[in-house]
Parts: sequence; C-alpha cells; structure tokens
Amino acid sequence: MRVFVAGASGAIGRRLLPQLIEAGHEVTGMTRSEQSAEGIRAAGAEATVCDVFDAEALAAAVAAARPEAVVNQLTSLPERYDPRKIDYEPTNRVRVEGGRNLIAAAAAAGARRLVIQSIAFLYAPEGDWVKDEEARPFSDAPAPFDSGVEAMLTAERDALEAPGMEGLVLRYGQFYGPGTYYAPGGSQAQDVRRRRFPVVGKGTGTFSFIHLDDAASATVAAVERGPAGVYNVVDDEPTQLREWLPVYADALGAKPPRRVPLWLARLVAGRFTASLATELRGASNAKAKRELGWSPRYRSWRQGFREALG
Repeated sequence: MRVFVAGASGAIGRRLLPQLIEAGHEVTGMTRSEQSAEGIRAAGAEATVCDVFDAEALAAAVAAARPEAVVNQLTSLPERYDPRKIDYEPTNRVRVEGGRNLIAAAAAAGARRLVIQSIAFLYAPEGDWVKDEEARPFSDAPAPFDSGVEAMLTAERDALEAPGMEGLVLRYGQFYGPGTYYAPGGSQAQDVRRRRFPVVGKGTGTFSFIHLDDAASATVAAVERGPAGVYNVVDDEPTQLREWLPVYADALGAKPPRRVPLWLARLVAGRFTASLATELRGASNAKAKRELGWSPRYRSWRQGFREALG
C-alpha cells in the first residue's frame, strides 16, 4: 500500500520506516525539518517537510502522497522525563489539534485506514493489575497527568470516528530502545545510574514494556490487517517495579536501586509520582496477538533489556 507516516523522524518512526519498506509498501514520511527529511530519504522513503498545525500545507502534502493508509506517530515530549514537572500541553496539542488536521487531510485524500499512537499506561489504578482494552481509563487522574489522559482519549475517539476510514488505536507500552528515555543515554537511565530512581514501598506498580522494533512491527501489522478498534501493544510479561528495576540497572552496569518507604517518596517526589511506583497498572497484549496476528520479538523485557542495553 501507499502509506503516509506523520512523525517519521521520531524514535518509533525511524524504526517503522524500514519495516514498512521491507514489507513492500510505498512510504512517504513527514517531518518538520529538512535535516530530518534527509534521514527519511536515506531509509528509502519519500520525504515531505510540513508542520501538522498548517492545515492547508498538510492537506496538500497528504494529497500528493495519495495514501491508502495514514500513520500518526506525532508527539512533542520533553527530552527529560520527570512526572513531577512534565508539561503535557505541547504533546496534547499535537495529539488533538494536529491529529484532527491529519484526519481531515487523510479523509480528503481518500485514505481508507488510519493508525494512531496511544499509551497503554492510562488505565485507572483499580482492580486487576493487568488490563485489557475494555478497562476504565484513568480520566480522573491528578494533574498534570489528567490533561494527558484527556487529550489521548480525545485523539482516540477522533481516530475511531474518522469519516470513511478504519481507525486503529495502538496503546503502546513503555518504550525502550534507541532514542527512548530508557536508552543508555536517556533520562531514566541517567537517574538509575545516579541511584535517583528507587524502588518505592513494596514496588508493586505494574509496568508493561515494548521495544521500539516490536512497536514498529505491530504498527506494520495494523496498517495491513485487523479490524478497527483499540489494541494494547506491549510485551508478554507485565511486571512490578521491584522486579524490573534491578534488572534494568544491572543491564546498564549501574548499582542496584535504593529502596525508600512510600511516605518518603510522597514527601520528596509528590503523591502522584509515588503512586506510579505502587499502583500503576499493566496491560495485556492478547487482543493484538489474536486480531492483528502479531507477536513481539522481545517477548519479555528481561530478554529485551539484556540484548538492547547490554
């Protein structure tokens, strides 16, 4: 198919383009800078330089590509992840306003399939520790995470209701691999090396990870097949903080993480940040496996951390 990828120069976009091309698709990648466009062309795709907030230019760019499928991998996240201080507004705007501009352009160009990025860690901290796609989102989360969840759910609804297109929402787990927060040079890795990322309380917060290459392969599958709907794209092993963090530190060659009581984490980092370490819910990939015919290469973060970070 002809596939248009918005956000083609981002961390997942750079892994996605080669996989789409290898699968035989004709790919146009969109980016905001000519420098990034050179990387897109080097990967074997056509490149277009465009700002998603320029609706007229975006419509022209998408029309020129004549896509049958459009993939939205646009984000605007800060270089450093700090849940105490993170400003979600740039990414919220990209996901809602930018996403609507892209949907309008895709519909006008006659695209029949739309695949968008979402997150698998938006489920409410209640009930089962591992959630399927029907579980309640954490729409009543404390600020600022509430704004991020609201924007993400709005973008999901827009995609699922896109006129004339099959909308598929991919709720990715915690990304690791090149260019992510968990990469050896990423902010999470830096905090672990400095022993500033502890196991809080009982460390029962449950994380679901996904290597970028597996996120990309799931995206290729969603472009090619599967019914419209929402899919968790995560590995096979949701895991508690107390289990994965020491393994991650070891893969980085760092000292084991400290352990701190919940009351101290609340005092230093705030209640919400501390709650992530003890209450976060993981996600199940059963639906993506069943309906997209997809399975991760890195079935567990244990294997992935060892091979991707060692």
